[in-house]
Amino acid sequence: MFRHLSFIVKSGLRNRRRSLLTIVSIAVSLCLLGVLMAMYRALFLSDEPSPAQALRLIVHHKVSLTVPLITAFEPRIRQMPGVRAISAYQWFGGTYKDPKNFFARLAVDPDQFFQLKPELQMPDEQKQAFLHLRTGCIAGVTLAKKYGWKLGDRITIVGDIFPFNAELTLVGIYNDPEDTDTLYFNNEYIRQSMHSTDREDQIGAFWVQADTAADVPRVSKEIDDEFANSPYPTKSESEKAFALSFISFLGNLKLFLAAICGAVTFTILLVSANTISMSVRERVREVGILKTLGFTTGNILSIIVGEAVFIAGVGGLLGSLFAAFLCDSVKRAPMMAGFFHDLSFTSGVAAAAFGVALFIGLVSSLVPAWGAAKTSILDSLRYTG
Repeated sequence: MFRHLSFIVKSGLRNRRRSLLTIVSIAVSLCLLGVLMAMYRALFLSDEPSPAQALRLIVHHKVSLTVPLITAFEPRIRQMPGVRAISAYQWFGGTYKDPKNFFARLAVDPDQFFQLKPELQMPDEQKQAFLHLRTGCIAGVTLAKKYGWKLGDRITIVGDIFPFNAELTLVGIYNDPEDTDTLYFNNEYIRQSMHSTDREDQIGAFWVQADTAADVPRVSKEIDDEFANSPYPTKSESEKAFALSFISFLGNLKLFLAAICGAVTFTILLVSANTISMSVRERVREVGILKTLGFTTGNILSIIVGEAVFIAGVGGLLGSLFAAFLCDSVKRAPMMAGFFHDLSFTSGVAAAAFGVALFIGLVSSLVPAWGAAKTSILDSLRYTG
C-alpha cells in the first residue's frame, strides 16, 4: 500500500467535491462521536477522586434530591464515629441579573466549610471575613472573572426556590483545582431569612467528611441505617455519584451515550460504504487497465482500500480537532455548573475516535474493493456501467 501512496492520494481526491463532502460528513460524525466518548469517560471512567474528595459524602433524601431533610439530623450525624466535619449543603437556585447567568449557588456552614474543602486556596483574611460576615459570600476565580466581580461587590440573587432575595457581599475569591465556578454563602443567612416558617428547619443535604478514606463506607452505611425508619430516610454517596444523580434525571445516560455512539458509527459506515461503492463502479475499466499494466489483485485491493482509509483518516483527524474544541466549550459552559469538570479530549479518546475512523474506512471498502480486484481484465474493459 505504501508503495502506491502518491497514487492513492491522487485517486482519493480525483472527484474533489465528493471527496470533500465525504470528509466533512465523516468529520462531523466523528466530532459528535468524540464528544460523546469524552463525556462517557468523564462521567463513568474518570480518574480516582483526589485524597480530599475521597473523604467527602453528600447525604440527601433517599426518595429524591428535591425532597428536603431536617436540620435536627446534623448533631446526630456529627456524633457518629469516624465523622470529622459536617456542613449544610443547600442549593439556593435563583437568578443573577439574567436567567442565562447560570452557576452553582450553595449555602454552607463557614465554620466547617474550610475543613471540608482543604484543597481550596484563599487568603486568610478573606477566610476570616467569610466566617464572620453573615451576608458574606465567596466565588471561584473563574466565576469572578467572568462577571467582573471584585472584593466588596454586592451580589443579589433573586430567589425562586426560596421566597426571598439573597443580598450578598463578595468577601473572598478562591482557587480550587476541581471547581472555580461556584458561589458559596452562609447557610445561616437562609435560616434567619426563613425564620418562623415551616421551612426554617429544612435542609437540602449535608456535606460530611470522614476521618479516613477507609471510614467512608462505614460512615455512609451508619448514616443511612440511622435514619432508615424515620420520615426522612437518607442516601449517602460520594460527590461524583451525587453529581451523576442530577444527570440521571435524563434517564439511563450510560445506555443513551452507548446507543448514540453505536448509531453514529453505523451511520458513518453507511455513508463511507456508499461513497466507496460509487467510486469503484466508476473505475471498473480503470481496474482492467491497471491489470494490463501489471498491477496484481493485491495491488488493486490495497489501492482501493487505501483511498477509503485515507479519506476516512482525514475526516477522523478533522473531527478529532473539532471534538477537542467542543469538549473545552462544553466544560466551560455555564449550564454545566461544574458537572463536567473532568471532561477533556484526552489522547486515549482521540486515539479511539481516530481508530474508529480508520476502521470505518477499512470495513466500508473491503467488499467493493474485493469485487473490483477480482474482476477479470476482459470483464473490466467491457464494463460500460
